[in-house]
Amino acid sequence: MRETMQKLTLSEIKTIKGLSQKKNRDESGLFVVEGEKMVSEAQAAGFEVVMLFHKEEIGEEQMRRISFLDSPSPALAVVRKASAGRPVIKEDGLYLALDSVRDPGNLGTIMRICDWFGIDGIFASEDTVEQYNPKVVQSSMGTIFRNTVVYCDIQQLCRDFTSKGLPVYGTFLDGSDLYASDIKPKGLIVMGNESRGVSEGVRSLCTSKLLIPSFRNGPHAESLNVAIASAVTISEFCRKKKYEK
Repeated sequence: MRETMQKLTLSEIKTIKGLSQKKNRDESGLFVVEGEKMVSEAQAAGFEVVMLFHKEEIGEEQMRRISFLDSPSPALAVVRKASAGRPVIKEDGLYLALDSVRDPGNLGTIMRICDWFGIDGIFASEDTVEQYNPKVVQSSMGTIFRNTVVYCDIQQLCRDFTSKGLPVYGTFLDGSDLYASDIKPKGLIVMGNESRGVSEGVRSLCTSKLLIPSFRNGPHAESLNVAIASAVTISEFCRKKKYEK
């Protein structure tokens, strides 16, 4: 550790801590990235790093003052948001839409899932948690630098897909068995809110309603976490695309 530590200014501390709030992230166009690997991924992906701090340079105490984590990482960066364009809807593409998903951990995990399975685009309703929320950024484990979420009107998005002759799949407790259904590995998959599921307005626009069946005989959990349900559903679509041509 260096004998003379770099001292943060009150302005720097205020700016960084203020980025815990969405309104400040929106106004400044900045967000916080923590961890050496995450910071490296942001730089490799071409994101502009506005501020960069290393614990060995500013010390443990000052890093705790600006970190959003219980145990501060060795590196913290303030990064400028990327300008996200709306992905082109391809006829053979597979896309995911999130209808009012509120938990940051769920969104970050879903972004990782989409990255793993090669989903062509992620859409979300305006009331879905913001992708630059510190907890989303952290739980995305760097995926946020490859897969950007596009926020839009999900009902209009469903209409856009059907107007192109593409299917819109939704997951419901009263849907048809995912594994027994004649699904096409293209179009739009809609996942709903953690407690309420897919909203009625969006439900009416789904061309196919699917259910992930329980394999347990007798009483079982009422439903799956939305991130787990997304993984199971996307996995089946991708399996069909790769192995059932």
